[in-house]
Amino acid sequence: MLPERTDVLVVGAGPTGLTAALTLARRGVEVTVVDQREKPAVTSRAAVVHAYTLEVLDLVGAGAALVARGLRSARFSVRDRDRVLVTVPFGGLPSRHRYALMVSQSVTEEVLTDRLAEAGVRVLRPYRLTGLRHDGDGTVADLDGTSVRARWVIGADGINSTVRELAGITFTKSAGSEESFVLADVRVDSVLPRDGASIFLARGGPLVWAPLPDGRVRLVATVADPPAEPDAAYLQRLLDERGLRQRPDQVREVLWSSRFRLHRRVAGTFRSGPVLLAGDAAHVHSPAGGQGMNLGISDAVDLGDTLADVLAGADETRLDEYAARRRPLAHEVADFADRLTRLATVPSSARPARDVLLRLISLLPPVRHRIALRLAGLNQRLVSVAGPGKRTGG
Repeated sequence: MLPERTDVLVVGAGPTGLTAALTLARRGVEVTVVDQREKPAVTSRAAVVHAYTLEVLDLVGAGAALVARGLRSARFSVRDRDRVLVTVPFGGLPSRHRYALMVSQSVTEEVLTDRLAEAGVRVLRPYRLTGLRHDGDGTVADLDGTSVRARWVIGADGINSTVRELAGITFTKSAGSEESFVLADVRVDSVLPRDGASIFLARGGPLVWAPLPDGRVRLVATVADPPAEPDAAYLQRLLDERGLRQRPDQVREVLWSSRFRLHRRVAGTFRSGPVLLAGDAAHVHSPAGGQGMNLGISDAVDLGDTLADVLAGADETRLDEYAARRRPLAHEVADFADRLTRLATVPSSARPARDVLLRLISLLPPVRHRIALRLAGLNQRLVSVAGPGKRTGG
């Protein structure tokens, strides 16, 4: 049952909302989490948790449990069919997590939900936000005919955020940024190593091949006009056209598949009075490089710690500083993902030069190390108040 009042109302129980709520709860803040879905999703887009994200999850007591359920990826390879153009190893990362953790988003949500329950907070479902209004005592949220008064509202309700819309925050599309993707978990016969993920650069667009626990493989591909539910034959054609040529993968089973479309967008602000945004409600971009969920989780810990400080007496301008930190990061991550996509779709005449450049990079360890740092999200240590070493309670 919904409370009449709460210090913080978190709308959305995906990884971002759950992490924000967990961070707040561990700091002793009264927090309420609602989600419009009757049950958590069993399929999900994100499949990788990078090193920096694991560090911030360690701060809220969720890192170890997640690592125990994932598959450690030692490297990330860029390929053109059978040729490895460059391999980026994670073994030299300046982190206790010298790998990328391959794990389904649904498992990430399970771990976070369990930790949140241990902190005394459970997700309330299904509640759909229908209105937000502000007065001198805070914000009143209308949820399917019931009202909750909150001092602060966090919008973590995804790309089509109702919180963002009701707060009047802009979310403008970037011109020419629309992309369509195929997403699937499959079982395949493959000679690709299962201790690393690969991105194939193909004329039709990039294809990501990422191992998951239990012998599954996550496929993500940019496709101009994908079917609603890609079947085994369709996914096999993608692998034949973009993947290994001499010993191509063979699809044995499709566990689930989907398609989605998105535009690159970043919210005009991450704060409007008592309303705060994080995750996909605040920024959306290409999934290349697996950065979206990771950025949302680090948003959440940063926001949770900052808001807890404000509730403990710090100046509210700290929340404006949160917004000022995170928006540039969102743009930078979107630019990085766009560059990965453009690498795959260069014209045929430019592909030899691109491949030579990537092969040259493969011979320069300092450059490969910088790319590994960027993929791992460790560049965020320079800007995030929730970097390693800052306590978040508990």
